Amino acid sequence: MTSETLIGDLTEKEFVLRYVQPGLVGLIDGTLSTLAPIYAAALLSGTHSALFVGLATALGAGISMGFSEALSDTGEQTGRGSAIARGVVTGGMTTLGGSLHTLPFIIHRLHPALIVASVVVAIELITISLIRKRFLDVPLRISLVQVALGGALIVAVGVALGSA
Repeated sequence: MTSETLIGDLTEKEFVLRYVQPGLVGLIDGTLSTLAPIYAAALLSGTHSALFVGLATALGAGISMGFSEALSDTGEQTGRGSAIARGVVTGGMTTLGGSLHTLPFIIHRLHPALIVASVVVAIELITISLIRKRFLDVPLRISLVQVALGGALIVAVGVALGSA
């Protein structure tokens, strides 16, 4: 696709600026920022705590990121479209990213819940990398290394604090 290809009534560039980039920011933030609190809570207090800490973190981060995106740029200066639409996309994707790897903590046994959550995180990070490759032209290998490094650092913080 070129920048002239239309998606609805938008060019691909406009679609990326208005929806993909805000959604990607939310997905990355939701996936990564919730890892440390979830893993720390799981190790300190078990799966029940991890589930509720994860849901609270995902919802809180979604609201925060939605407002941050909507209030940081009206869209008129940058051509990025409606602030409200971008805020909803960013907030929704942040909540989704944080919730997906929280749900495995419905499993009452810690070890299996951690394994399933880690698999979900890996799928989330691969998805982020594929979106970056498709819409931002970031080579897949580089993107995988970047997002995996971020995820590993944040999980290490959660494990370190959860083991304290």
